[in-house]
Amino acid sequence: MSQSTLPGRIALVTGASRGVGRGIAAALHDAGAIVYATGRTIATATLDPAIVRLPCDHTDDTAVRRVFERIEAEQGRLDILVNNAWGGYEQMVDASGRFTWALPFWEQPAMRWDLMITAGVRAAYVASQHAARLMVKNRGGLIANISFWAAQKHLGNAIYGIAKAATDKLTAETAHELRTHDVTVVSLYPGLVKTEAVIAAGVFDLSRAESPEFVGRAVAALASDPAVARWTGQVVVAAALAREYGFTDIDGRLPPALSLADV
Repeated sequence: MSQSTLPGRIALVTGASRGVGRGIAAALHDAGAIVYATGRTIATATLDPAIVRLPCDHTDDTAVRRVFERIEAEQGRLDILVNNAWGGYEQMVDASGRFTWALPFWEQPAMRWDLMITAGVRAAYVASQHAARLMVKNRGGLIANISFWAAQKHLGNAIYGIAKAATDKLTAETAHELRTHDVTVVSLYPGLVKTEAVIAAGVFDLSRAESPEFVGRAVAALASDPAVARWTGQVVVAAALAREYGFTDIDGRLPPALSLADV
């Protein structure tokens, strides 16, 4: 992705301490954007020193408000918000050593609802509220909500599907209300991503997996498209966008664009 793709654009990536969020923040920086990155452990994240790190727990509304107040004070606007903060992949194993991720909904631990809905969907909603106020004032912007096929197909557990479906509905509803203000909102689906956790699991075939930066290149492509409003309210797949916009992964490969049937 060219360094000049997003010169001077202001971006915020939530949940950027590791994984997909870290990759998106890195890719937007590489595309020339001024990037702010949040996360509970963002201070120790492997990111370029030029990326502004703002420690933030996205379940703390006061902390979230301060993030946006700082961006507004320093930049006066926000052009790109990527809602990636998500606690859903934490605590998959309980204190007794039992793997609880795939349990039926009546056996799921209550904390998983909070990790996915409160630290995920609600966090995206609150951040979108703050971003929208800045974007409406400046007549433009892009909000990308990181989601997945679990919104449309049972994958893993019921709460996962509920959370991702809610994220996609958040996209549709906020896009409807922001359309006349020239603000675009999309749900962005990665494929299998080579995050630290996925690599450590050692159970996945990574031969066709995406880098975390690839997802960020998809965001950069959308943000640099003058006709991006054509996508608003929709689900977009990172690998399909690569074919639309002509970008590749960091190793030059073009990962497969998965469909619902493939997942």
